[in-house]
Amino acid sequence: MEIVYDAKSKDYVCKASCPAWVVKAVEPRRDYTLLLTFTGGEKRIYNARPLLEKAIYAPLKNLAFFLGARVDGDTVIWSEDIDIAPEHLYQNSKPTGGVDNA
Repeated sequence: MEIVYDAKSKDYVCKASCPAWVVKAVEPRRDYTLLLTFTGGEKRIYNARPLLEKAIYAPLKNLAFFLGARVDGDTVIWSEDIDIAPEHLYQNSKPTGGVDNA
C-alpha cells in the first residue's frame, strides 16, 4: 500500500488496495468525539475523552484546540506533536451504519 498526494483531487489517495483503517475525513465534535470516514466510505465514531487523561494529549482538553483536528496522510492530527495511529482509531471506534460513497 502506498498513500500519495493527488494534486488534481487535492487529496491523499491510495495506490493499489488500502487497508480499511485509512482515515479520509474527520469531523471533530464538541462532545470530544470524532466522526471519522475511512477508506471505502465507512463512517465511525471515536470517543476521544479517555485520551484527555494522558499527558501527551493534555492540550486536547482545550475544546478549541480539539475542534482543530484534521486529516494528514492516513490519520488524524492536531499538531506536529499530537496525532493518533489510524489503526487505533479504527479498532476503537464504533460504526455509525453510514457509508459515504462520494
